[in-house]
Amino acid sequence: MKISTKGRYGLTIMIELAKKHGEGPTSLKTIAQANDLSEHYLEQLIAPLRNAGLVKSIRGAYGGYILTNEPSKITAGDVIRVLEGPITPVEGIEDEEPAKRELWIRIRDAIKDVLDNTTLEDLANHSDDNEPDGYMFYI
Repeated sequence: MKISTKGRYGLTIMIELAKKHGEGPTSLKTIAQANDLSEHYLEQLIAPLRNAGLVKSIRGAYGGYILTNEPSKITAGDVIRVLEGPITPVEGIEDEEPAKRELWIRIRDAIKDVLDNTTLEDLANHSDDNEPDGYMFYI
């Protein structure tokens, strides 16, 4: 399964909105500038997210977009499914021999598990401090 720029940039939008949750609307221009992305492309991605009920637009001079729910209630899987479609690593698995079919199902289920158990809150709160350090030298 390959996540396209639609899924990756859509997740970027949603993470930025999660970081600003409760602070009022955030414009796509702000998100585009902060992440060095095309504002025009983000405008194309926000429509399906709005249609799916994940974001709401606020009009006006200080308008923009807000999440329709708490960041802890929206998963990466919600966003990826809206922008990429169903999570299927292989097409036509029903025609595969049983051993390979079982493998593809296990891979699909593992991907779904990660996406459905990772919330926007998790992603918004992630920092490089969460990464394991390299080597630590004591002198």
